[in-house]
Amino acid sequence: MTAILKVDTIQDTAGNNIINESSDTITIGASGDTVNVIGTLQSNGTAVPTVAGGITEADMWRLTANTSSGTNADISANLERVDNASFGYIGSGMSQSSGVFTFPSTGIYEVSCVAMIITNGDINAMIEINVTTNNSSYDPVVNLNAGNESGDRTNISVGGSTLVDVTNTSNVKVKFTTTSFGSDTRLSGDSTSNYTYFKFIRLGDT
Repeated sequence: MTAILKVDTIQDTAGNNIINESSDTITIGASGDTVNVIGTLQSNGTAVPTVAGGITEADMWRLTANTSSGTNADISANLERVDNASFGYIGSGMSQSSGVFTFPSTGIYEVSCVAMIITNGDINAMIEINVTTNNSSYDPVVNLNAGNESGDRTNISVGGSTLVDVTNTSNVKVKFTTTSFGSDTRLSGDSTSNYTYFKFIRLGDT
């Protein structure tokens, strides 16, 4: 036997409206209420996407001292989380060991690098953002290139970014590598200001 309940309003025992219908608009709950949906919320038979709660991770690290001239290698030393009085980060933040950065949680991350390159001669220098998805082999996904033919001392800042799909925090990692640095070329670093730095922002779920 099918039963039909015909009402405009359903209230709780305290007289507060739980469900109300007016002019073909159904209102569930009231201001200040928490509505907990068990199961999948649908719209005309299609699951409603989960609304993200905003950015949950944002962090920034920097190089604290100049690299040696002519060094072409992973940037593995003199790294610190930015610690100026005005700085703040969101979440638990990134961790790093010998220049290999580990993500705090899965998700889609924007990874950025800005590098200040110093040279006393001609320059053709490159910084790579390298990503691994198996904690072993790295893929250079971004190449930041600086070059001149002046022969004079030159300071150049280059920057770039990529999106990294972190599906597994044990396997997906990132590091930064210098290549093509000549004998008179080095990266600039400082412990009080961002000359060469790295930024990580979690944009959403994987």
